[in-house]
Amino acid sequence: MRCRAGYLTDLLSRRAVDFVERQAADRPFLLSLHYSAPHWPWLTRDDADEALRIAGVGKHLDGGSIATYQRMIHHMDEGIGWVLDALARKDAADNTLVVFTSDNGGERFSNNWPFVGQKMDLLEGGIRVPLIARWPARIASSALHNVPNLTMDWTATMLDAAGVAAHPDYPLDGKSMLSALDDPHAHMPRDLFWRMKHRTQRAVIRGDWKWLSIEGNEFLFNLGHDARERANLKNRYPTMANELRSAWQAWDGSMPSIPPDAQAHVVFTEREIPRASF
Repeated sequence: MRCRAGYLTDLLSRRAVDFVERQAADRPFLLSLHYSAPHWPWLTRDDADEALRIAGVGKHLDGGSIATYQRMIHHMDEGIGWVLDALARKDAADNTLVVFTSDNGGERFSNNWPFVGQKMDLLEGGIRVPLIARWPARIASSALHNVPNLTMDWTATMLDAAGVAAHPDYPLDGKSMLSALDDPHAHMPRDLFWRMKHRTQRAVIRGDWKWLSIEGNEFLFNLGHDARERANLKNRYPTMANELRSAWQAWDGSMPSIPPDAQAHVVFTEREIPRASF
């Protein structure tokens, strides 16, 4: 395998552009582009010396800054622009679905305001992430859609958009959102579930209601009124709390169990960096 020197974000962007430029104009294609930025190690395009200093360290707890974090996002944005420009040169921009999203909330140099929590949390700051979908031929410009969804829904949506059914032996966990892309006012009533080994976290969202359990402590929030999750309604609305807990338990029973030896690790602890209080 041939190695290429350079800034990883730029290398990924250029590789994506090369892929788009090789595609035939009359055939559909799928490109899955996963940036590591912004993420530790906290390095910009101009930090080659710092990259050498921390080679093999990984966590990079003694470096980085808000300015570095911002610059990393800027480099990523430039790369996304290069990919969109490549689509335009292929005359494919109007009829290509482009999705931009993230895997989890920010950490370290991030402020997920107005939400509480960050990466490794099932609080909204850990699971509510940016999502932009661009498809000029089908999605109205500047339309704001209010359909709760999970990243896995995009697999079903893209298959639906391509007119391809999922393999019957491998049913999808996600749901197609194609109809919601057509109508900003569309509704997809459903329960969304999470579970996490770290801190024994569990969560289910149904409409505006969210049941959350962390290390055995249970909470009930109405996200429509309290997206910051500061008003615990568990005792005020016990029936709703019980319904959502039962729904989570039924869902969990349908899933493969988490192996007892599965482990989850945080990148840093309070011994290394003080806990944020916002």
